[in-house]
Amino acid sequence: MRITPIIPGTKPELAAQEAQILQARGRISELYQVLLNSPAIAHGWEQMLSAVRNKNSLPAALRELVIVRVAVLNKADFEYQAHVPIALTAGATQSMIDAVTNAAYLASMPADSALSDAQQVALLLTDTMTRDIVVPDSLWGEVKKHFDAKGQIDLVATIAAYNMVSRFLTALYIGH
Repeated sequence: MRITPIIPGTKPELAAQEAQILQARGRISELYQVLLNSPAIAHGWEQMLSAVRNKNSLPAALRELVIVRVAVLNKADFEYQAHVPIALTAGATQSMIDAVTNAAYLASMPADSALSDAQQVALLLTDTMTRDIVVPDSLWGEVKKHFDAKGQIDLVATIAAYNMVSRFLTALYIGH
């Protein structure tokens, strides 16, 4: 890890913030221990990521498949390990996890795919936003066929937010 984590309970001025993180997440992970070096960033991070994970309109399994895919693309093992169990609990199958983990599978998308059409489109958007950033109109047209305006915002925000998470984790060697 490139930044020394704040060990929970060692800084009295962070006690209330640590309690909020503990209540929301059940623990203070290595990620949050590092984030607590900047309390304002840790607070904003918690607010945004809690909204993305817990208050968006995407089906939970789809949301988690997108997060897992971002983790794979950005080589963020900490994020991958954290979200695969959540994805499985949310209703994703192991074959879905295998599909989003395999770059070649997504590139060819077999007719007997474990993924629904909406999931395939969401994952193509994930790849495009993560790798290329600019989304072609043709792909956006496909996104609009499967997601209403709220779903489009929630999907794009999920992909963007977890690109931020994975890049933060990877840059600071959190979970390595």
